[in-house]
Amino acid sequence: MFTGIVTDVGRIEAVEARGDLRARIACGLDLAEVDLGASIACSGVCLTVVDKGVDENGGWFAVDVSAETQSRTAPGRWTEGAALNLERALKVGDELGGHIVTGHVDGIGEVAAVEPVGDSLRVGILAGPELARYIAAKGSIALDGVSLTVNDVETLADGGVAFTVNIIPHTAAQTSFGTLGAGRRVNIEIDILARYLGRMMDARAHTV
Repeated sequence: MFTGIVTDVGRIEAVEARGDLRARIACGLDLAEVDLGASIACSGVCLTVVDKGVDENGGWFAVDVSAETQSRTAPGRWTEGAALNLERALKVGDELGGHIVTGHVDGIGEVAAVEPVGDSLRVGILAGPELARYIAAKGSIALDGVSLTVNDVETLADGGVAFTVNIIPHTAAQTSFGTLGAGRRVNIEIDILARYLGRMMDARAHTV
């Protein structure tokens, strides 16, 4: 489990095609506290640390990204040079500063517009019909692993939705969102309560 509060921005130093894709990620995390087998959310994707070390550029850890994960996450995310929002797994007793995030991507959204509003950025996101009913105004959502609040939602003619979020200066500075622009794809994780309520409603509909 995670909270959607990013603690570091890592960068993919190298990728290697094996049975899965092995990605080595440079980071500023204290890797002495990160065990092999630990979970780290990488731009909203829960991955397992399979190797770690220190070189002339600093600390790094490695993860294996399966074909399934690659197919369900934003295009271009697992390439050399890509920036990743990093968060270590929640420990018992930690402050729940954002909302409960599982690190399982539900879909991919696209940034439609980025507009400065005061010191913040108002970001418009487009999402497909499969996510539409799970996104609600003032509800929680995770974009690339960042816990955010939905401002407003508009249903589109194709059944998808357009919604907006605000990125405050602190969030922009501490995440990969400082370079956010129209056309960028983002990993979306819907609120876990919405996910399970939706599943319960589906099950009820099929038993009536």
